Amino acid sequence: MSLNTLEEIASYIVSDGKGILAADESNPTCTKRFDTIGVESTEESRRDYREMLFRSSGIQGNIGGVILFDETIRQNAKDGTSLVDLMNSQGALPGIKVDKGLQPIGDSDETVTVGLEGLDERLKEYSLLGAKFTKWRAVIKIGNNLPTDNCIDANMKALADYAKVVQDNGMVPMVEPEVLMEGDHSIEECFAASERSLKSLFHHLKENGVNIKGTILKPNMVTSGSTCSNQASIDEVAQQTLECLKANVPSELPAITFLSGGQSELLATAHLDAMNKIGGFDWKLSFSYGRALQAPTLKAWMGKPENIFIAQDALSHRAKMNQLAALGQWDKGLED
Repeated sequence: MSLNTLEEIASYIVSDGKGILAADESNPTCTKRFDTIGVESTEESRRDYREMLFRSSGIQGNIGGVILFDETIRQNAKDGTSLVDLMNSQGALPGIKVDKGLQPIGDSDETVTVGLEGLDERLKEYSLLGAKFTKWRAVIKIGNNLPTDNCIDANMKALADYAKVVQDNGMVPMVEPEVLMEGDHSIEECFAASERSLKSLFHHLKENGVNIKGTILKPNMVTSGSTCSNQASIDEVAQQTLECLKANVPSELPAITFLSGGQSELLATAHLDAMNKIGGFDWKLSFSYGRALQAPTLKAWMGKPENIFIAQDALSHRAKMNQLAALGQWDKGLED
């Protein structure tokens, strides 16, 4: 795969309906997931699980990139092959999560993402380890008078500063301004918070001289809050999300790869498909799912070697369903 420019890398990841497998869970998050199936989380068990994911036949042709955690980008498969080489052989580009998590803003309920200190050095190492793209996540909460302008501005400025350093190191930055689903807020409130975040983000990206054509956006969809009594329909989510994106995202951006953000596997696929069926935009609209791709796989695996093929089939199926959704060709009947 000869991909020499940021634009080529970004375009490849989402070519032909391909999307991204988010496998960048921190070790504590992985422990929580493994606890649900009664598997101890160790360096070896995490390696075995992720090797199983990356060897799944459905990676080829459906997944264009995989976001990794620091531990994983350094690991080898059981046969000694590096996990990075394994991904490349499947046609999926290795990416890496580079932020250092959330820090409270003063004594408020809001946070800002940190990790700019030492970022240049970390990126140089990750590039040598084979990473082609990176991810940084900002978190925006909706609540009583939240989000504040201060929270949005601090997080979007950090995303833009990160993106510039990443491009200076020859990798594609994925910018993730996540408006959380948690809460009882309406879809209108989610739209407003998402719009404010996107406006601020692209203002700061432009101010920093970031090449938009070599950048990937990983946003939330515009949905009702998870505990809102009035849940928006699939069509309403698709329409509201597209309206928000069309008004605030430059057309030269090559790719928008949604986070699933706590949606069920089927809803995440249905929403993506509905947007692509509506159409009328220049960017590729695809997926960057973690739980919505992995949940059925984890449940099928249960930590048992004899379940590996069933678990891989579960991942391959979800990857194919989302690839079809990214082309607007999914149908619920394909899930039976």
